[in-house]
Amino acid sequence: MATKDLSQYNIESVPSAESMRFGIVVAEWNYEITSALAKGAIYTLKKHGATSDNILVKYVPGSFELPLGAQFFAEMENVDAVIILGCVIQGETRHFDYICDGVTKGTVDLNLKYNKPFIFGLLTTNDEQQAKDRAGGIHGNKGDEAAVTAIKMVHLKQNFSI
Repeated sequence: MATKDLSQYNIESVPSAESMRFGIVVAEWNYEITSALAKGAIYTLKKHGATSDNILVKYVPGSFELPLGAQFFAEMENVDAVIILGCVIQGETRHFDYICDGVTKGTVDLNLKYNKPFIFGLLTTNDEQQAKDRAGGIHGNKGDEAAVTAIKMVHLKQNFSI
């Protein structure tokens, strides 16, 4: 769950992202929400030292396409981590379940296949207001959390490589 107060993430211990390179793949569907998530992620990456040149953003039509867009980053760009941002709002059909399951499984598979952090930033909400609340509203911005997670996971991997 997105939180307005990132203190539970020990924000003081976030390493510098100065030498890190990030891909961000953003779903165009529910763009008002997903663009807010992307802005939050970019802001947080820069706050912790990432440069604009080391933050690459690409868009896919919808959330179901997020894993493939993320895979393209892994195969075609030299990135240390990929942040996956989308929003699926519950409707009257099972479509919600299929999309959420597909993106979740796809993200897990990418983490293991490429041995690099693919950060799950998919909002799965019951209604549009819940999504807004988690994309810069009363519950903070899930994009911020995804960025902190990306930085910490890249740092963890770098510590294993030393």
